[in-house]
Amino acid sequence: MIGDIVGEPGRQAVSKGIAALKGREQIDFVIANAENSAGGSGITAKIYKELINYGVDVLTSGDHIFKKKEVVEILKFHERLIRPANYPDEVVGSGYVVVKALSGEKVGVINVNGRVFMEPLDCPFRKAQELVKKIKQETNIIIVDIHAEATSEKVAMGWYLNGQVSAVLGTHTHVQTADERILPETDHTAYITDVGMSGPIDSVIGRKVEQVLPRFLNHTPMRFDVAEKNVQLQGVIIEVDPASGKAKLIKRVKEVIT
Repeated sequence: MIGDIVGEPGRQAVSKGIAALKGREQIDFVIANAENSAGGSGITAKIYKELINYGVDVLTSGDHIFKKKEVVEILKFHERLIRPANYPDEVVGSGYVVVKALSGEKVGVINVNGRVFMEPLDCPFRKAQELVKKIKQETNIIIVDIHAEATSEKVAMGWYLNGQVSAVLGTHTHVQTADERILPETDHTAYITDVGMSGPIDSVIGRKVEQVLPRFLNHTPMRFDVAEKNVQLQGVIIEVDPASGKAKLIKRVKEVIT
């Protein structure tokens, strides 16, 4: 799972990082959060195709998914880009997908938005559990991307789905956390509060420092451009038992690109 891809630097990180990781780590399925891949906000059809061609199997998103108008057409016709499942049912697109990995195993991916300090969508907990039951009819391997602001909400989701899914992985805050673990007892669900960001690390969560600081100091509107220096690919690698769907390993990844 690759953390939030931010702008062109983030896409370059994916382009260069996936091939190296696949060879070194024997990876056969790649998920990436792509809601900030177009200039730092949204995704376009061109970028969707670009990321799929780089080797990403499923693209998740979050609160910025509808920043570009053309995303409506992508969601209509391309199942490998999913939106948060807790949008109302009549919203275009799907909040989950089941895709075959290189190994031939089916992998279910669910995307939900948190609600603390974010838009008041439907309950992400109940919606995630509803989809887990549906996907279980096809596969036990299920990965959940919870795109949320509050660490408490992400941790709560991990415990809520413990034993029901292979992994609960947090995105949105763009800062990789150091709490990756396999949740205890016999449930074996992998968890991390935030998988991190793929993009320029010498920045304020991907944007130019010299533009963001005046916003905090003066409380006036500012244009935030994507930064360029110290590009990394961040994420986590998970090993899952294909029969049970139980996680056997989770480890953080930081690949320095430039």
